[in-house]
Amino acid sequence: MKLTRSARSLLWMPLALAGTLSLAAVEVQAQDAIYTPIPMPAARELTDTLSADDIPTGVGGYARDYTVQLEDGDQVAIDLISEEFDTLVTLLGPDGTTVGENDDGPDGTTNSLLFARITQSGMYTVRVRSYAGQGNGEFVLKVARLRPVE
Repeated sequence: MKLTRSARSLLWMPLALAGTLSLAAVEVQAQDAIYTPIPMPAARELTDTLSADDIPTGVGGYARDYTVQLEDGDQVAIDLISEEFDTLVTLLGPDGTTVGENDDGPDGTTNSLLFARITQSGMYTVRVRSYAGQGNGEFVLKVARLRPVE
């Protein structure tokens, strides 16, 4: 039986009361939140906010994920800029493996700049988070396809 977002069911579970074992019916409800990364807009640039409402990382702090279609042979630059927190950007491949990650860009700030060469076409995930799980706030994310000069 498949449960919907608002599905309710009874779960029978054993309870130990004063040394005896009895069964009790407990109402359970399916989880409301489902992981859904945000599609990058066609311009591949956005302004958004990292907050405690985003995905807990398990190591402190939160992450916000965006999907972008990339093609074999693409060379991309991912720029993550924030005045409010020390940024960390990760590019995950279609299979979930880490393609690349960057904490601080070459400009001496705490903004992140990641370069990657794409070797497999597919839907990639750009993960935005704060370094060491410290901080949140507004940020600008840009995913640019680099092209050779002709």
